[in-house]
Amino acid sequence: MTDPTLLWLRRDLRLADHAALLAAVDEGPVIPIYILDDDTPKHRKMGGASRWWLHHSLASLDKKLRDKGARLILRRGVAAEVLAELAEQTGAKRVHCLSHYEPWWRNAEHAVARKLDLVCHDGNYLSPPGTITTGAGQPYKIYTPFWRALNEHMPPPPPRPAPDAIPAPNHWPDSDRLADWQLLPTKPDWAGGFAKEWTPGEGGAHERLADFLPHAVDYDTGRNLPSDELTSRLSPHLHHGEISPATVWHHVLKAKGDATIYLKEIAWRDYAQNVILQYPDYGRENGRPNLDTLAWRTGAEAKADLEAWQQGRTGYPIVDAGMRQLWTSGWMHNRVRMITASFLIKHLLIDWRRGEEWFWDCLVDADYGSNTVNWQWTAGTGIDANMFSRIMAPLTQSAKFDAADYIREWVPELAGLGDAAIHDPDESGCRPRDYPAKIIGHREGRERALAAMKRTR
Repeated sequence: MTDPTLLWLRRDLRLADHAALLAAVDEGPVIPIYILDDDTPKHRKMGGASRWWLHHSLASLDKKLRDKGARLILRRGVAAEVLAELAEQTGAKRVHCLSHYEPWWRNAEHAVARKLDLVCHDGNYLSPPGTITTGAGQPYKIYTPFWRALNEHMPPPPPRPAPDAIPAPNHWPDSDRLADWQLLPTKPDWAGGFAKEWTPGEGGAHERLADFLPHAVDYDTGRNLPSDELTSRLSPHLHHGEISPATVWHHVLKAKGDATIYLKEIAWRDYAQNVILQYPDYGRENGRPNLDTLAWRTGAEAKADLEAWQQGRTGYPIVDAGMRQLWTSGWMHNRVRMITASFLIKHLLIDWRRGEEWFWDCLVDADYGSNTVNWQWTAGTGIDANMFSRIMAPLTQSAKFDAADYIREWVPELAGLGDAAIHDPDESGCRPRDYPAKIIGHREGRERALAAMKRTR
């Protein structure tokens, strides 16, 4: 029997349309392995919400592998060291994986390649990051021309089905027990609402896609209406690689009507990866260095404001609804993400990195590329970004996008208010006693932000 091949899994927890798996199967026996590596990412190790998702996704993947005659091996430690040890134990000479573009994973791939024969494949993005370039061969920094260039290469290759069977080695190496990793919260169990919202795993991803397809052509409207949500909710499934973007693209193309706006959102994931490929430290360094001197608020008062924002106690109903949805479900509506981020950065004048850190811990779809690019876009600090002086008015946004029922769902203290009053109960004179007053007025926050910006010039 030929020596087994190692299949190194990370954010690609699926069997269908998985180039690395198919290549490994073609060579003979396969040992799929997932390594919980908290050392290589350092301060970028997965947050609590992502760990909850990972637990359930790994359990689902192991079941699917066993249906194919294989199983998932779990190990914990530095990826390069664990793979080298596993290769020695099993006689494996080669490792197959899908390429990842977070700076720590790129470093890990280099480390593995120094020890073993590592074969990296494409498959987590529509087009391999770094391959969509200008006429001069330079990577794009601005999304719109990137989208035009990417679209010339679309559609991506058709997705390939999962293998009928996965050949097993003569002997399986030892594996950790998933429960021993303690990925699920217990003291306290703050993830009770997650299970009501999500079904992690490849099966859940395809169910979510099927539910969304009839509404794909309505995405341009639905992404802005929190109370009448028509978003796909595929982002955590795509982040964890339970479904490939090529699979989503081809299914959406078959949907009735024009779903270009949604396809552009899928392309935004590719754009974000291209940004972090060019700027690996984008999660902590401004894309526009001229804003490095912006005087963010610090100290006890700013800390209290940050906590009020995190807890959904700002006195702005649309902001509070979004932050409570995030804490309860690990997710937040598209439009509301922009409103809550803008409020922290502009109204409270708190460094965008504090908000990005909170989202990193709380989002089930926390993605280094998308998260940091989105926060820097809102902050005006990114290489492609909204101007800092563009300050969203949360009260106006709430009424404009008809968020009344959304607020009632997530801020029960306000559930009894009518549509006219619920967006700004302070102004309407009907704020309940158990709901906080605004921590800052809209005009006051706007003027403070503009003054801070002016001082940077």
